[in-house]
Amino acid sequence: MSPASTGASITVDAATTVPVSDTSASDSRMTPGGPGYRRMSLALFLAGVATFALLYSTQALLPLISGEFGVAASEASWTVAAATGGLALFVLPMSALSERFGRRTVMTASLAVAVTVGLLVPFAPSLGALVVLRAVQGAALAGLPASAQAYLAEEVRPKALVTAIGLFVAGNSVGGMSGRVITGWVAQEWGWRVAVGAIGLIAVGCAIAFRLLLPAPRHFTAGSLRPRVLLGTVRDHLANPLLRRLYAIGALFMTVFGGVYTVIGYRLTGAPFGLPQGIIGSIFLVYLVGTVSASTAGRLVGRLGRRGALYLAGGTTAAGLLLSLVPSLPLVLLGLVLITAGFFAGHAVASSAVSKTATRGRAQASALYQSTYYIGSSVGSTVGATAFHADGWEGTVGVGLLAVLGVVTITVLGSVAARRSPAAIAA
Repeated sequence: MSPASTGASITVDAATTVPVSDTSASDSRMTPGGPGYRRMSLALFLAGVATFALLYSTQALLPLISGEFGVAASEASWTVAAATGGLALFVLPMSALSERFGRRTVMTASLAVAVTVGLLVPFAPSLGALVVLRAVQGAALAGLPASAQAYLAEEVRPKALVTAIGLFVAGNSVGGMSGRVITGWVAQEWGWRVAVGAIGLIAVGCAIAFRLLLPAPRHFTAGSLRPRVLLGTVRDHLANPLLRRLYAIGALFMTVFGGVYTVIGYRLTGAPFGLPQGIIGSIFLVYLVGTVSASTAGRLVGRLGRRGALYLAGGTTAAGLLLSLVPSLPLVLLGLVLITAGFFAGHAVASSAVSKTATRGRAQASALYQSTYYIGSSVGSTVGATAFHADGWEGTVGVGLLAVLGVVTITVLGSVAARRSPAAIAA
């Protein structure tokens, strides 16, 4: 997911030719106010809404899913982990397919498969069937972050690229938040199946509008899949110690976030809170705090440096985890605010550092970050829920604190590496 969306980081592939200057009158790429730009922006915004509304559609509903199938939180959490895990596994292959078959084609096919599966999810006869459908849905959705970045790089002038990416990121954030809020309130009245069905129908509308609105690509040049070249680029990225640290930091931050938001519904429906499902869904409005913290991450890095910003993000997240242990609803909510702010800031810092560190194959470097990031989400969902089943909320918080400790440890190792090799950039 993007920095503002607990989703993906957006970068420009080094293999994509983007002129340094876009002032030439002969440059036919899109720019704000020009032909097609508004349609393109709205299309990708809607694609982002559909993607993240579908991806996390069951997260706010886990207590209800547990109740219907008679399973513990650790088992119900697989409906989230399977979707994010499917995305993590397929984001790199999808980025390669878009090089051969085109960005719009892959995005359209991805949304078509994902929304079709979304309409089948409400009819899942068992938890196992539900988990399989969610895994297929996540794999299909991997085509969106893998292709949107390249489409924008090719079709939008460089000076307008940040604005265009921002709209796509905004769609991610709105989709991730609204999917959880809508399902919470609908499920309170009509059950979880109707709730995920409602998200499926919303996604269908978004997908149709996306395909009708998105301008046909004019600057795409098909390439070969060349698996040997792709694997070589991936191998080079994984051999870079700094990139490995950044991938691990992203995964660990997402482990905290995935665990907390997967289990928080169980925490708040139980004693001493006893909140209804609609109110629990509305808790995800806290995501708006993350949008703000992610947008200020650049200023934090400017003042504190990259490592200083990571220490602050980790400390804020840890403080929120500890505060959430207090059996007081206002303090739990404040804890969620701090956890969310710390997570989004840390994710923004780490993901932006990936694009600055990779000197070539930046799309693949970003795809690897997205992959490890969503693996972290899957691990956090399952391990956090398992810990909750064994030791309650304290167990989930313990998992989160261990992940934050991992972030701090890796950042310290980056500091040590920087002192040993002053010319190197360290996280």
